[in-house]
Amino acid sequence: MKVTNVSVKKLENAGNLKGYATVVLDDCLAIHDIKIIEGKEKKFISFPSKKTVINDVEKYFDYVHPTVQTLREEIEKEVFNQFNK
Repeated sequence: MKVTNVSVKKLENAGNLKGYATVVLDDCLAIHDIKIIEGKEKKFISFPSKKTVINDVEKYFDYVHPTVQTLREEIEKEVFNQFNK
C-alpha cells in the first residue's frame, strides 16, 4: 500500500495536539482523525482510537493502525511533510 493523498488541519492553542490528518491509501481507503502530537522529544502521530472501560480502568485502543512498520513510517513521513508546508 502507498500513501496517495494527505490533508492536514493544523490547530492553534490546543496544547500538545497540533492537528489532525486524513490519509488516503492506494486511492481507495481513507483514514480520518490521525492526531499530530508534539511529544517531549519530537512530534508523532496517533491513529484513531476509542476509549474502553475494563475492570473500572479506562484504556484507549487503536481501531485503525498499520500492521507493517514500513507503512507506518511512510504515513508518518507524508503527514509531517504536509504538516510542515
